Amino acid sequence: MHESWQQFWAMGGYAPYVWTSYAIAAIVIVGNIVAPVLVHRQIARRIKNEEYDD
Repeated sequence: MHESWQQFWAMGGYAPYVWTSYAIAAIVIVGNIVAPVLVHRQIARRIKNEEYDD
């Protein structure tokens, strides 16, 4: 496979592109998980406040 871990992490000179791609993908995945949770909480809070307004 690879002769050393350093060579693995360097990715044959393409490390900046590879690791940046991984970072962007991780950010998008986390955003796709967190955003709906936040929206759900906001909607639930609005519904709860509307129930008490009546």
